[in-house]
Amino acid sequence: MPGTSIVDDIELIIEDIGGGGGGKAPPPGGDDSGDNGKPRRPNVPSSRRYATAILLGMVSIVMFFMAIVSAFLFLRATNSKWVPLHLPSIVWFNTVVLLSSSVVIEIARRRLSFGNVSQFRKLWSGATVLGVLFLIGQLVAWRELVLAGFYVATNQASSFFYIFTGLHGLHLIGGVCALLYVAFRKFEKAAVSRPAAAEVVSYFWHFLDGLWIFLLALLYFGK
Repeated sequence: MPGTSIVDDIELIIEDIGGGGGGKAPPPGGDDSGDNGKPRRPNVPSSRRYATAILLGMVSIVMFFMAIVSAFLFLRATNSKWVPLHLPSIVWFNTVVLLSSSVVIEIARRRLSFGNVSQFRKLWSGATVLGVLFLIGQLVAWRELVLAGFYVATNQASSFFYIFTGLHGLHLIGGVCALLYVAFRKFEKAAVSRPAAAEVVSYFWHFLDGLWIFLLALLYFGK
């Protein structure tokens, strides 16, 4: 759950305050036990660190795409000979597939929160397959454009379509790799738990979904 790491950190702070009151220094050569003989919680890195890292990555991706979007909007507004590009019909099917993958990911995370790892693996793998299906569908969209005589250098509209979909596809490949990592990584000795890793990866995946919706709207209304 998103607030679990925060609660754990608060509990650790409370334990440290309660166990270290009065300014007592720990005994030399002490073990992991507190003053009352209770074992201390292991110092596991908070999932917030990973969430912060992925957030910074998403911000950099947004800035990168915004630079290209600015060029698209400028050229669209200043070029009187802009040739509209009709989007391949399969992109709408691809969009449904990608949005469905996000829904499946959230269902998988819920199963994991209940401790049902086997169901989590099946659903998580299903979401990964949907992600791969989306990428294949994007290649089919490219093929449809090529058969219609629209290449990268045909006109500015077709160039931006290939650029937007290609760059988004590259980032989605990274998302698929992250999904596979969570599905098959052995987390018994990892610095982060499987639920925390699934949570952080889901943030990135949903971000890619939202980015695609934005790009699709831009291509559709800006044609």
